[in-house]
Amino acid sequence: MIYNKKYQKIFILISIFNLTVTNLNAQKKTTGISADTKIEILIKKMTLEEKVYMIHANSSFTSGGVKRLGIPELVTSDGPHGVRPEFGRDWELDNNLLDSGTYLPTGICLAATWNPKLGYAFGSVLGSEAKYRGKDVILGPGINIIRSPLNGRNFEYQSEDPLLISKMVVGYIKGVQNQDVSACVKHFVANNQETKRTSIDVHMSDRAFREIYLPGFKAAVQQGGVNAVMGSYNKFRGQWASENNYLLTQILKKEWGFKGLVMSDWDAVHNSLQALLSGLDLEMGTDLHMLPNPDYNKFFMADTALSLVKQGVITEGIINEKIRRKLYIMFKTNMIDGKRLKGEYNTTAHQKIALKVASEGIVLLKNRDNILPILKNKINKIAVIGYNADREQSMGGGSSQVRAFYEITPLQGIKNIAVNTIVSYAQGYDIKRNATANAELIKSAVNLASNSDLVIFIGGSTHGYDYSVWSDNAYDAEDTDKPDMNLPFGQDVLINALLKVNPKLVVVLMGGGALDMNGWLDKTPAVLQSWYPGMEGGNALAQIIFGEVNPSGKLPVTFPKKLEDHPSQKLGEYPGNLDNLTVHYYDDIYVGYRYYDTYNVQPQFAFGHGLSYTTFDYSNLKLLQSGNKVTFSFTIKNTGNRTGGDVAQIYVKPIASLLPRPEKELKDFKKIFLKPGQSKKVTFMLDKNAFMYYNDIINSWVLDKSNYEILIGSSSRDIKLTGKIEL
Repeated sequence: MIYNKKYQKIFILISIFNLTVTNLNAQKKTTGISADTKIEILIKKMTLEEKVYMIHANSSFTSGGVKRLGIPELVTSDGPHGVRPEFGRDWELDNNLLDSGTYLPTGICLAATWNPKLGYAFGSVLGSEAKYRGKDVILGPGINIIRSPLNGRNFEYQSEDPLLISKMVVGYIKGVQNQDVSACVKHFVANNQETKRTSIDVHMSDRAFREIYLPGFKAAVQQGGVNAVMGSYNKFRGQWASENNYLLTQILKKEWGFKGLVMSDWDAVHNSLQALLSGLDLEMGTDLHMLPNPDYNKFFMADTALSLVKQGVITEGIINEKIRRKLYIMFKTNMIDGKRLKGEYNTTAHQKIALKVASEGIVLLKNRDNILPILKNKINKIAVIGYNADREQSMGGGSSQVRAFYEITPLQGIKNIAVNTIVSYAQGYDIKRNATANAELIKSAVNLASNSDLVIFIGGSTHGYDYSVWSDNAYDAEDTDKPDMNLPFGQDVLINALLKVNPKLVVVLMGGGALDMNGWLDKTPAVLQSWYPGMEGGNALAQIIFGEVNPSGKLPVTFPKKLEDHPSQKLGEYPGNLDNLTVHYYDDIYVGYRYYDTYNVQPQFAFGHGLSYTTFDYSNLKLLQSGNKVTFSFTIKNTGNRTGGDVAQIYVKPIASLLPRPEKELKDFKKIFLKPGQSKKVTFMLDKNAFMYYNDIINSWVLDKSNYEILIGSSSRDIKLTGKIEL
């Protein structure tokens, strides 16, 4: 009996051990399956109807899943600088939800930081808040080249330069996707104007295409590992961009090796067969004609796609590939395995990032006689004037609108710091262009200015969709361009009136880019460009004005003196021939500073320009060449009495070339912060790619044997050091 009990215990222990091993082996078999294998298993289990249901929208911002297989809907959301308010499933803004979150500075302000680390932080906030709100894809960043100052969507895009865009977009994407949310880079490609954006046919040379308009997207795919790409509305060389095999399949998927999902912009599909065969994976949008009860089965990639497969016009394998890509990003972001954390929403840390981006993105354009920073204890009365001083901007811009948890306006920011100073406010101008009202507002503002020690005027463009003044086209907004570069609402008249009674005037311009300053710039001692700086923008602006923060922003676009000087007007077409709906980019590779510097046209403010309250010295350049690779170093020193940051910008200038080339091109940059008197050795390396250009005669990137100059500066027009090499 004892013997039996003894061996019974041993048998039980052995059985438990064997069962455990069996379970562990089974678990290994399950958990050891690769995502690719899991995807193929799911595809085999799906019916054709279920597959087709997954490749088109099933509400305003979602596309279908397969509940019985544990595949959720894919939930998307605008926008590029904050999670958009909830619209429900059928485009009805829900004002009863707590969807107020972090309103980050707009894309052009982010680019003006010239700080890729902030790109990552920016993206991390977006990803975290999108995840908290139950979103799977954030529809950003927007990285279309800023080709004209008139584009109404420049505020959302980032730069005229493809290298600057490339370096900023990689951090943004990684920040988003490290939160288990997919970024969706947009709009691929050549969506460089809002005028007739849904019908215009864009034509450009292969060289401009490769050198200017593609690099940001290529970096997003190959360096950023972006999960999704959104096609644009426009045509490209006669074919809709979202149905363009050359763009979506030949370049994006085959040449660049993109593994993710290609989705259309909303209602950007025109033909079922072309969309299915071009490389488009997901059709998004809402049939606005069918609201409030749209029938998503009538989409181009819905019932028609189902019929085309059943009729044998296309194979089911084409649908499978689209499902494969959608499931790929779902597994990559842990949507199906359920490992995603909740995320965080509008935290103190997120607000601090919004403040930091604004602080580093605001650009000091002019500071005559060092009128800035203001010593607040020596100023008794400050007049703050301008409609934008007390206007919240977060819900403007169209698809990039954000319901901010709070928004510090410039006026509030100034009051937050100047606590012992009398701060008075006057609106100054009427956005409805009422001449009588404007006259009274100007009179009131002038009286206030004449009795103040200092005037801070805050104007520029106005961010939003205010239909009462829509005809004025003064907005930075989706689906509309500006008619000119003029300051809207008679602000030039007001600024000059203020200068007559008080020359101590600081002008702060808000907006998505350059405005004409010729009527008052020479007489104005200080000018700041604050873009749309987000929910903490008022605090950031005030901290710079009063010297608590030293400005370090640099222009990501050239500011021309007048619209007629701009290459899109001088050389190209903008907005194109609207009778036959075509636009030719005759400005070619000469976009922004590439034009101004090559053709010796004086800008108002150069690309990369931005002042500081301290000074920097560049010295001791050393070059070391090894084959077609160049390593070089130099010393940068803060020679002033304030801690500050400067952006060392590296340009390459070819001395001779087989084909015409720009006078110089940005090839790298680094933002360096230094204490007073501090020096730092800075090292860069440029490989052969930095010296190559696209030869569209032979359709290949080439490296000319030539002499080259390495130019180091703090803007494209402020070169500090020059070195020469021969390749």
